[in-house]
Amino acid sequence: MQSKKRIIIAGAAGRDFHDFNTYFRDNDDYHVVAFTATQIPNIEGRRYPPELAGSLYPQGIPIYPESDLNDLIKNEVIDELIFSYSDVSHEHVMHLASKALATGPDFRILGPDKTMLDSSKPVVAVCAVRTGSGKSQTSRHVVEVLREIGFDHVVAVRHPMPYGDLSKQAVQRFASRDDLESYECTIEEREEYEPYIDMGAVVFAGVDYERILREVEAEADVIVWDGGNNDLPFFKPDVHIVVADPHRAGHELRYHPGETNLRMADVIVINKIDTAGFEDTVKVLESVRKANDEAVIIRGASPITVDDPAQIKGQRVIVVEDGPTLTHGEMEFGAGFVAARYYGASEIVDPRPYAIGSIADTYEKYPNAGQVLPAMGYGAEQIAELEETINRIPADLVLIATPIDLGRLVDIKMPSQRVRYSLQEIGSPTLSEVLSEKLKTE
Repeated sequence: MQSKKRIIIAGAAGRDFHDFNTYFRDNDDYHVVAFTATQIPNIEGRRYPPELAGSLYPQGIPIYPESDLNDLIKNEVIDELIFSYSDVSHEHVMHLASKALATGPDFRILGPDKTMLDSSKPVVAVCAVRTGSGKSQTSRHVVEVLREIGFDHVVAVRHPMPYGDLSKQAVQRFASRDDLESYECTIEEREEYEPYIDMGAVVFAGVDYERILREVEAEADVIVWDGGNNDLPFFKPDVHIVVADPHRAGHELRYHPGETNLRMADVIVINKIDTAGFEDTVKVLESVRKANDEAVIIRGASPITVDDPAQIKGQRVIVVEDGPTLTHGEMEFGAGFVAARYYGASEIVDPRPYAIGSIADTYEKYPNAGQVLPAMGYGAEQIAELEETINRIPADLVLIATPIDLGRLVDIKMPSQRVRYSLQEIGSPTLSEVLSEKLKTE
């Protein structure tokens, strides 16, 4: 009898768990020795619990930091390394592959056919070529469009962000702000779920997406998959929308699995053309046509609004931006920086000299963040460090460009106001036209 292949799944508390659940959990040909974790703070050192791991893993599966990977491969006699996380350069993927191959095991990436779940209901997937392209605002816009063209029960399903107790987070349903409190959501989770709640929509997330899908099918007549990072859909889409970002022109062909999304897409939204340069927009358009000349191309803008433009003029401001966009998304600035410049702030105060703890560590790891403050909040300790960092900075005003009202979670001692942005389609075709045709609504 052939022995089981011993494998490690390298991930970041998302795609890795999904790959396990859909392909390895009940597969007698494999033994998953461990997960490794990266990108997200404090997600290693846990176990994938036996309640989710299934009968082959009565003790669950340990999760180690990715920095332990080489030692694990050698000590545990690993046959195969499965790569299962997103928004990294092709070079990063192959460096990790080279490290693994040099110690002996195979290196593998599971394809969409092995991991995408079939649904009995229509699925519209919204993905991106990079983190921070405008995928979440596009997903919410798609929910509104689907309502307008005749779907009464539109339910969103968000890519996983299980940063707490995995057993309790297996299936999560968010329909009110009380649900956010019940699940003890981090800032990153709230940024994705709260805007849906505010628009009267239901959003699901969690760990076990087979179970999630079956629950969603019971109450939805159409499902919107809201992807994370630049990952591929977990559900097989009837319409696959992918958002590209001309602020990072060229990245659409250089990052994994964003390029795969680009090549798979039915619809490509080239976003932020109101703030990106013309040459960069054309460069993205050329990439799209080169990789996928059958996709419908939609032009989009992300107009910015603030509560009180007059309050910004002449002020020294702190700009707080969406964390993942600045970290593994590698953006140097976001909507808050644009608003500060546009509305006449006298100075954007550099937060780095005042950063403490994990916030200071974030700047060390992601120096591209520059003069803006990433809204890092993966746990209570980090939220407290973010609060203290903000209040240490000598400024007149805080511009909060996260998708939620950060002031409800962080005690900010100075005046603040929110910066909002949403998808605005420009010209034709439109998402309404495309979705009406592809989903055959009247």
